[in-house]
Amino acid sequence: MILYNLLIFLYVKLIQLFALNNAKANQWTIGRANWQSKLAKGLSSRKSKTIWIHCASLGEFEQGRPIIESIKKIYPETFILLTFFSPSGYEVRKNYALADFVCYLPADTPKQAKQFINIVQPELVIFVKYEFWLNMLEVLKQKNIPVLLTSAIFRENQIFFKWYGGLWRNALHGFKHIFVQNQQSATLLATIQLENFSIGGDTRFDRVVEIANQFIAIPQIEKFCNKKSVLVAGSTWPTDEILLSKLANAFPNWKMIVAPHEIDEIHLSNLEKSFQQSCRFSGLINLSEKELESIQILIIDNIGMLSKLYNYANICYVGGGFGSGIHNVLEAAVYGKPVLFGPKFHKFDEAKALIKAGGAFSIQDEISLFNKFSNLKDNSTLMVKTGSFAGNFVHQNAGATALIIDYIKKIDVLPAT
Repeated sequence: MILYNLLIFLYVKLIQLFALNNAKANQWTIGRANWQSKLAKGLSSRKSKTIWIHCASLGEFEQGRPIIESIKKIYPETFILLTFFSPSGYEVRKNYALADFVCYLPADTPKQAKQFINIVQPELVIFVKYEFWLNMLEVLKQKNIPVLLTSAIFRENQIFFKWYGGLWRNALHGFKHIFVQNQQSATLLATIQLENFSIGGDTRFDRVVEIANQFIAIPQIEKFCNKKSVLVAGSTWPTDEILLSKLANAFPNWKMIVAPHEIDEIHLSNLEKSFQQSCRFSGLINLSEKELESIQILIIDNIGMLSKLYNYANICYVGGGFGSGIHNVLEAAVYGKPVLFGPKFHKFDEAKALIKAGGAFSIQDEISLFNKFSNLKDNSTLMVKTGSFAGNFVHQNAGATALIIDYIKKIDVLPAT
């Protein structure tokens, strides 16, 4: 723990140093300033028991969201505290309606962990997928507060399964129960003599099914598509966008909706230069019907619309597969559309399973992208079949949230109203 606490101290100091020239590091630092008083003020209005739900960032929030919504339905009076580690999660969801208070998680020092838990006094804690803060877990264990880990994935190369990972293995015993996504994770936990786990699946399946079921049309998008064939590319990065611009030039009869992962002004301007006959979503309102007909590429310059956009696609492309890893393929697959993505998908079980189910294809370069796209475009039977496999895959794997909620009911820490 001495080494761990030293590393936490050094990490915080480095973030503070980077904050001088880095916007996200600055948000991370400012967001945690005077956190004790902010937290106390945010909790001052609560009149019921508290559930604390922690998400590393935006992706984990989407996994935790179905759980929060189900808890609020069953325990409507319960106070929900939602915390984030990353600014990319907090800044987007700081006004999330079903959370009674949203804030940053303070750095995991022994002192701050005790302060945080003493102020919050949660009845139940839920960590989503990742995040193993040793001091927080130790304080929760000492106070006998139940902690759940949901939608977790474990891999053989993680520290838990190394000879020097005893401290981290011990931390896993601090969870009352761990819901893992797959059999591989369950098998790994069994090798370290852990018993407090079960296979619960991935709550993201439930989330995307809910989004699809609650779909509301976007009139501007419908006008842009105008019943033409459309490729929707979501969460794209520069490497994706270079390939997509070439694809757009090669197939001018197809319209394309591009929702980039980063929407800062510099990146949007570069996209407009890369894609000919393009327009930002915010500029659609200024176009006449004749001008709209000439626009082939629509660039999305907002956050929060992507999960609905895939509904308008004939073919979907999910970005990130040429960088650190692909983004959420389930958002596209749930609408029963064929899904394409780059080569770096092997750390994502849902992507591997989607390919195996016949609902997606991985592309490695410009040639393979053109080939896969052409095969689908020119073969309507294949397109429909692939899309059907994608949609069925998502719906067949839904249900993780119900398992977690059933467990919460059984441990009986919150009275239903």
